[in-house]
Amino acid sequence: MTTSTEPFYKKLSLNLITLALLGAALYLGQGILVPLFFAILLATLLLPVTNFLQRIRIPKLPAIVLSIGISLALIAGIIYLLSTQVANFLEDSAAIKERFNTLIHSLQDWINQTFHVSTRKQNQYLKDTAQNMKDSGAGIVGQTVVTITEALSYVVFLPVYTFLILFYKDLIKKFIVSVFKSTREENVSEILRESRSMGQHYILGLVTDMSIVFALNALGFLILGIKYAIFLALVAALLNLIPYIGMLIANIFCMLITLISSDNLSDVVWVAVILAAVQFIDNNFLMPMVVGNRVRINALVTIVGVVIGGTLCGVSGMFLAIPGIAVLKVIFDRVDDLKPWGMLLGDLPDTKPAKEKAKKKAAPPKD
Repeated sequence: MTTSTEPFYKKLSLNLITLALLGAALYLGQGILVPLFFAILLATLLLPVTNFLQRIRIPKLPAIVLSIGISLALIAGIIYLLSTQVANFLEDSAAIKERFNTLIHSLQDWINQTFHVSTRKQNQYLKDTAQNMKDSGAGIVGQTVVTITEALSYVVFLPVYTFLILFYKDLIKKFIVSVFKSTREENVSEILRESRSMGQHYILGLVTDMSIVFALNALGFLILGIKYAIFLALVAALLNLIPYIGMLIANIFCMLITLISSDNLSDVVWVAVILAAVQFIDNNFLMPMVVGNRVRINALVTIVGVVIGGTLCGVSGMFLAIPGIAVLKVIFDRVDDLKPWGMLLGDLPDTKPAKEKAKKKAAPPKD
């Protein structure tokens, strides 16, 4: 009995230690690894474009530069659209501040009547909180500097990493196949091919899904005459890229902005209704249609993965969690010792065909 359980515990402990080391490496080296992972995703997405440009007799180097330039132009367009909407929103900052103060006074009166906490005590608590934030201002400034530095590193390193990955893709593939030469070479090539196909399918699906969600949200907000309709629709579409958690944050943000900017409480309710309706359409029709069943990861693993990714690497980790888990599932499904882990990450198997076959076998033959 001891001999049969020892290999199981050894394998399990080695797998857990490996996952823990990968998590520690990701946390400690996120400044280097996260831009590299984004570059891998972008290179995977641009690979068909570069291959097409090379097929029409454009040399390899100009083809890579041209494909990266097109992608950066699209990203710059999205950033420009978002920045213009934010600028339009900030133009009304004085009116928004006045409306916000009115809502705060109404909330304070409600707290005073309901919980018998005087307005003076509430104001004192707000002053103490503001003082604490002021005392920790150096830390906030430091964090802001770090965030700006990370953004600049993305701007600099993302196109460079993407270019080098596309340029040396054959060398990288040969290296990976050579490292795992002890296993079947066909199996390693299949894992690489499936991971690349899954990444392309997933990213293209997300971009298509984000565009449709943005259009539906914007259409609904414009029909109802919601203020800052394009801005709110764009923020909700971008946050929708983060599974489950992103849409919850988008709902709270859009309802709060509408509450501050609108005099009608019904507008807040209608914003929630539109977001809920679009989310229902997205979950039940759009995502299965545009992304399909290529990324079959169950909801529990998705939520836990997004939370762990956010803890390790912030918002970037939340976005990278799903494609990362999907690649791990591709690897687990093709390695015999890791197949149970792949089963844990996936959806529940469809047992209907097996049950029907069993019933047919058990049923007596017809005369």
